[in-house]
Amino acid sequence: MLTTLGVVVLLIVIVLGAGYAYLRYDWGKVAKINCTACVTTNDAITPFNVLLVGSDTRAGNTGQAARSFGTASAVGGQRSDTIKILHVDPATRTAQLLSIPRDTWVEMSGIAASTGLSGPNRINTAFNEGPVPLVQTIENTFGIPISHFVVVDFIGLIDAVQSVGGINLRFNYPVRDNDNGNNNSGLNITTTGCVTLNGNQTLALARSRYFEYDDPAAGGWTYDPSSDLGRIERQNLIIEALITKVESTYNPLSLKSFLDSVVHDIAVDRNLGLGELYSLASGYHAFSASKLKTLTLPTTSAQTAGGADVQVVQEPAAQQMLTSFLGQVPGAVTTPPLDENDDPIAVPSGSGATTTTGSIPGSTPTTTTVLTPTPIPAYDPTPC
Repeated sequence: MLTTLGVVVLLIVIVLGAGYAYLRYDWGKVAKINCTACVTTNDAITPFNVLLVGSDTRAGNTGQAARSFGTASAVGGQRSDTIKILHVDPATRTAQLLSIPRDTWVEMSGIAASTGLSGPNRINTAFNEGPVPLVQTIENTFGIPISHFVVVDFIGLIDAVQSVGGINLRFNYPVRDNDNGNNNSGLNITTTGCVTLNGNQTLALARSRYFEYDDPAAGGWTYDPSSDLGRIERQNLIIEALITKVESTYNPLSLKSFLDSVVHDIAVDRNLGLGELYSLASGYHAFSASKLKTLTLPTTSAQTAGGADVQVVQEPAAQQMLTSFLGQVPGAVTTPPLDENDDPIAVPSGSGATTTTGSIPGSTPTTTTVLTPTPIPAYDPTPC
């Protein structure tokens, strides 16, 4: 759902454009959470991973914005509506973004049996108990070490977009959300061309799981067959548009407004300090949205014996992607991803065929597959 990467990157941009004393004051308003499962790095050049979570919690949200996506009483607990991992390599000043489909079928970590949510479940369920069990589940299932996390709720995206005057996306067709006649996300864009979306419209687009576009050549309203995977791609396009908009309106007043708007809607691990963001800024001040490589973990749709619609990890494609993403073979896996029968999926050793990587100091170079981006479908919007 939420484009939490936008917050991370934009905070880095803000560090360069506003007074450090003011930023330190505002950063103090951000909620901090202890992360007992996070892996610390000991220097300024070792690559690290940041878990970016879009939370679907409605707790504390009131007013018109809350009514547009439901109230706290309508949703029990919380789920991670979006799960993305930002891989940052300070030495090469590069960044990659890996999305994990929210319905990926895995074994829960860090969830007490008394909750009724332990054992095989969708990966977004791990967030019901907060970000730390989700960190543990990702580390144990995929061997991806997580150093930090950032969590943003529904209102966070709305406020971030509103603070920069909206984002600009080009639509080739009118689009809407349509789940058997119900527009659950509220998405309804009736015009084509370059459209400026406000915060609520952006949230509706980011949340839409039943995306439909009006193509006269195809007979009218047509569903996006990629479902949640298509939604992930559209979220990445929103990230690009948000970063581009902030870069184009770069000035101290607009940056201050952006920071003021999101500090109450995000939470981070306690070890992610303003000083660390400030040091990253010096290396990433010229980083643009077009340089951000985005990937989605390979999965396929399946149904469990209990009738749950889930995404099952595809091997060896997943291992090849993770090796390319991390620049080395992932760490040890203690709870492999599950198939639709709840059986562990064999995780092969890192393999591939075309390039050699190994940016982590002291690591052994590994041969990995070059991953080419999937072309953007004509029915998806693009930044303009």
